[in-house]
Amino acid sequence: MATYFDTVKKSYADVPTEGGVETSGFLEATEGLVKLFDLLGNSAFAVVQNDMNGNIKKIRERLLAAPATSSTLQALVENEGKPGDKKRTATEGLMWLLRGLDFTAKALRRSVSDPSEELTVSFTKAYENSLRQHHSFVIRPVFSLAMKACPYRKDFYAKLGSPPERVDEELKRWLAALEKIVQTMQDFYTQGNYAKGL
Repeated sequence: MATYFDTVKKSYADVPTEGGVETSGFLEATEGLVKLFDLLGNSAFAVVQNDMNGNIKKIRERLLAAPATSSTLQALVENEGKPGDKKRTATEGLMWLLRGLDFTAKALRRSVSDPSEELTVSFTKAYENSLRQHHSFVIRPVFSLAMKACPYRKDFYAKLGSPPERVDEELKRWLAALEKIVQTMQDFYTQGNYAKGL
């Protein structure tokens, strides 16, 4: 049987990170992550998907416009906003995308670490510890509603494919790589003060 991880173009585990996180590979892996929300089977997650897709588009447009200076996420951020670039659209888009990925990674890490915890709890707790602080009081209820719309854990894991042992192995590999990329880029933004003014 196939698993969800067989259907994506690229796993985060296969994104080159030596000398920087490869932009094109990261975008391919992230497009796969957006499809993961389809498996949650509720239209309430459309707001999460639309937000992520919008930010992917901003980063891809920058990559296409300036491929020589955008091959890694770090290079893209360092080079956008230099004289001649008034806006830092991709830098801001990446910052928001990383926040969404951090939320997703935290939710799935809770789920992997505690097989008895339902997804509603995993996603709600992850939201409280990640995205919530960046959202306005208008957006928070929309996301809270989406968290309550999570399917039962057993139904979601069944949609990830079979055999369960292989799903578990692939999920852990994919998740560890995602967490590493998110942490690397969050540290990069903090150290370079790249979020300033965004």
